Amino acid sequence: MNTNNELISLKENASKPIYSLTPFTLLDYPHKSACILWFAGCNMRCLYCYNPEIIRGKGTLSFEKILTFLHSRKNLLDAVVFSGGECVLHKNIIPLIAEVKKMGFLVKIDTNGSSPDVMQQLLNKNKIDYIALDYKAPKSKFQSITQSDLYDSFEKTLDLVVESRAPFEVRTTYHSDLLSEKDLQEMIIFLGNKKYSGNYYIQYFKNDVETLSKLERSINRIDCEKLSTPTIKIILRE
Repeated sequence: MNTNNELISLKENASKPIYSLTPFTLLDYPHKSACILWFAGCNMRCLYCYNPEIIRGKGTLSFEKILTFLHSRKNLLDAVVFSGGECVLHKNIIPLIAEVKKMGFLVKIDTNGSSPDVMQQLLNKNKIDYIALDYKAPKSKFQSITQSDLYDSFEKTLDLVVESRAPFEVRTTYHSDLLSEKDLQEMIIFLGNKKYSGNYYIQYFKNDVETLSKLERSINRIDCEKLSTPTIKIILRE
C-alpha cells in the first residue's frame, strides 16, 4: 500500500479506535451499498442507547487495518459510513476520511452534533457526502436524556449543516417515557425556525434489547400526519 505523511501518522497511532466493522449494508446510506465503521466511545450517555458495548468499550481495529479492508472493496462498495459511538471524537478522523475519499468512496457521517469545530473543517474541505444528525431532545430535556451539557454544540452543528446545504437528514429516537408528542412538536417547530425542510426521521425505541439505562417498554405510536408540517415531513423508520 502506498503511504504518505498522513498515513504514516495513522500507522504510528497505537490506539485501535474502531470497535467493529459491518462489511456490507444497503440500509445505512440512501440508495448506496456501504460498509459501516463503528467507532468506540461517546461523549453522551443517552438513556435509550442500544449500543452500550460500543460507547463503553474499547476499539479492536486500527485505522491501518480498516484502510487495508477498504482497498479490497474498491469498485465493490459505493460508500463508507462513519458511525459509533461518536466517530468525530477521534483525533485522526479528518485524515482518515480524506484517505477514504481518495479511494473514491462516498462518505456518510452519523453524529450527535457535539463537535461543531470538526464538522466545520469537514464541510470546508468538502469531505462529507451525507450527514445523519441525531436530534436527541428539546433543550429542556436534552441533559436528562443524554447525560451531557452538549445542547449548544448540537445547535451550532445544526446551523452549520443547514447553512452548508450539504445533503443531510435529522433523526430522533423516540421512547414514550422520555419524549412526549408535545416534545416532538416543539422539536419540529425548532427545526422549522432553523430553516430546515424535508424529511424528519423518527426511529422507534427498540423494546427488548439491552440499553444503557433500564427503561420500561415504549408505547410506539406516533401520528405522522398530525406532526408533519408544510415543510417538514415526519417519516417513521423502523
